[in-house]
Amino acid sequence: MSRTHTQPLPSKEASLFRQLVEQYEEKRYKKAVKTADQILKKFPEHGESLAMKGLTLSNMGADKKDEAYELVRRGLKADLKSHVCWHVYGLMYRQDQDYKEAIKCYQNALRIDKENVQILRDLAMLQVQIRDLEGFVATRNTLLVLKPNHKNHWIAFALAHHANKNYSVAVEVLQAYEATLTEVAPSEAYEHSELLLYKAMVLDEGGRLEEALNLLDSSK
Repeated sequence: MSRTHTQPLPSKEASLFRQLVEQYEEKRYKKAVKTADQILKKFPEHGESLAMKGLTLSNMGADKKDEAYELVRRGLKADLKSHVCWHVYGLMYRQDQDYKEAIKCYQNALRIDKENVQILRDLAMLQVQIRDLEGFVATRNTLLVLKPNHKNHWIAFALAHHANKNYSVAVEVLQAYEATLTEVAPSEAYEHSELLLYKAMVLDEGGRLEEALNLLDSSK
C-alpha cells in the first residue's frame, strides 16, 4: 500500500526527488520525467513529485501544457501545505506571463516557508514586473535581513527605494553598505567605482547636486 502525501518519502525516494530537482534545473527534462515516474509508481499521490513532473512537462512543448497544469494542480490538491507545490504553481503562471496569479502562489508558498530565499527572489522579480514597488521594497528588505552578508541584497534594497523615489533612504542604505567594507580589493575596484557612480546618480536625482559633485570629486 502506498503511503499518503503527508508522510515524508523514504530515503530512496527522497534521494530520487533531489535528483529530479537537479535534472529539472539542468534542463534534462526527459530524465526528470522518468525520475518523477519512478517516485509516482510507488507514491502516486506525492504532491511535490506530481508538481515537479508537471513543471518539467511544461518546458517540453506547448502541447504538454494542459497535462502539466493538471499534474501541478493534482500535486497542490494532494499537499496544500507544501511550499514546493505553491512555488511550482507560481512558476507555471510566470511562464504564461500571468504575473499576478504567480505572485499569489509565491505569497502562499512564503506563508509556509517564510525564509525561502529563492521564492523571495522570484517574488521580488515579479513585483518589479507589475510595478508593485512598495511590495518590492518589503521583499528586498526581508532578503537583506535574512542575508546581510550578501552585497547584492544591499544594492537591490537601495535600488528598491530608488525606484520608489525614496532617494534619501536609498543613499542611507548605500552608505550603510559602504560602512561594512574594510577595504576594497584591487580586483573589485571597478565594481566599487560603479557603486559610487550609482550613489552619485541617486544623490543627483534626489536634488542633492552639490553632494553628488563632491562625491565624484573625492572619489575620482
